[in-house]
Amino acid sequence: MPFYQMLCIAAHYGQYRHLKELVTVTAKHVMDQGGVVRTLDSWGTLSLPQRMHAHGHSHTIGDYWTMNFDASPETLRSLTNLMRRDARVVRCTTLKLGERVEDIVQPRSITVTR
Repeated sequence: MPFYQMLCIAAHYGQYRHLKELVTVTAKHVMDQGGVVRTLDSWGTLSLPQRMHAHGHSHTIGDYWTMNFDASPETLRSLTNLMRRDARVVRCTTLKLGERVEDIVQPRSITVTR
């Protein structure tokens, strides 16, 4: 299965319940389709570089988070459709990092020679 990284900007709400639900739904979708979620990282709440419009609302700040995962191309398509329809998502993009995790991780190098 290919290895992907998704960067998502979610609409900022006063409570983080909305963000937690979005991350849970996204990760559960990948796992229900046979994928593997490797990491979830929150970058925090940041000002957007410019005003962004999504789902009939204008946004100036957003909650940034990333998810690294293995999934089939069909799962990626259904995940992309899910993210486009969700009103909590301002922007979302997915990058293919490689065919396997081993393509991304470099082997350990020897730092001390004897």
